[in-house]
Amino acid sequence: MPPKTKVTKDMVTEAGLEVVRREGIESLNVRRVAAELGCSTQPVMYCFPTVEELKNEVYSAADSIHTEYIMRGAESSDTPMLTIGLNYIGFAAEEKHLFRFLFQSDKFRNTSFGDMMNGEELGFLLAPLQAAAGLTERQAREVFGTLFVCVHGIASLIANNSMEYDKEEFTRLLNMTYKGTVGYIKRGEKI
Repeated sequence: MPPKTKVTKDMVTEAGLEVVRREGIESLNVRRVAAELGCSTQPVMYCFPTVEELKNEVYSAADSIHTEYIMRGAESSDTPMLTIGLNYIGFAAEEKHLFRFLFQSDKFRNTSFGDMMNGEELGFLLAPLQAAAGLTERQAREVFGTLFVCVHGIASLIANNSMEYDKEEFTRLLNMTYKGTVGYIKRGEKI
């Protein structure tokens, strides 16, 4: 009799990620992940003693996939923020369940918009914006916040099956938002 395959933490995480990807966060539980792996619940519980730990690990894996996806082509783009924004919307269209898990769960509960926009983790997104538009970090955060509201709104509508993906229209909208916001910030206008 061949030895049983040892179930690793990475295997459990990947199985959990696939469950969320296909069925949504509502289906992520120990029994469903064990079924995905073709094992009992014991190896899953050994790797992740609580469902919350499993969800956190799957969230991190989904976040890595999202980050890689949105940054595709941004470094070589003449308009990196447009590329990142369209990729964000594209991710919502292609990975609806992962998008909802990442951005429409309670992960950001008790977090203000200002806290989100001032977070250090935005640094990798602000650098291309600062370089492309000639902005200070503070200005880049303001432009990014405006773009984020527009991009996230479109992506949310798509992820929830309320709107069809229309790259041409979204490119037009994001260009207007970007150019208008950068111009507004550079002129130093006050509300």
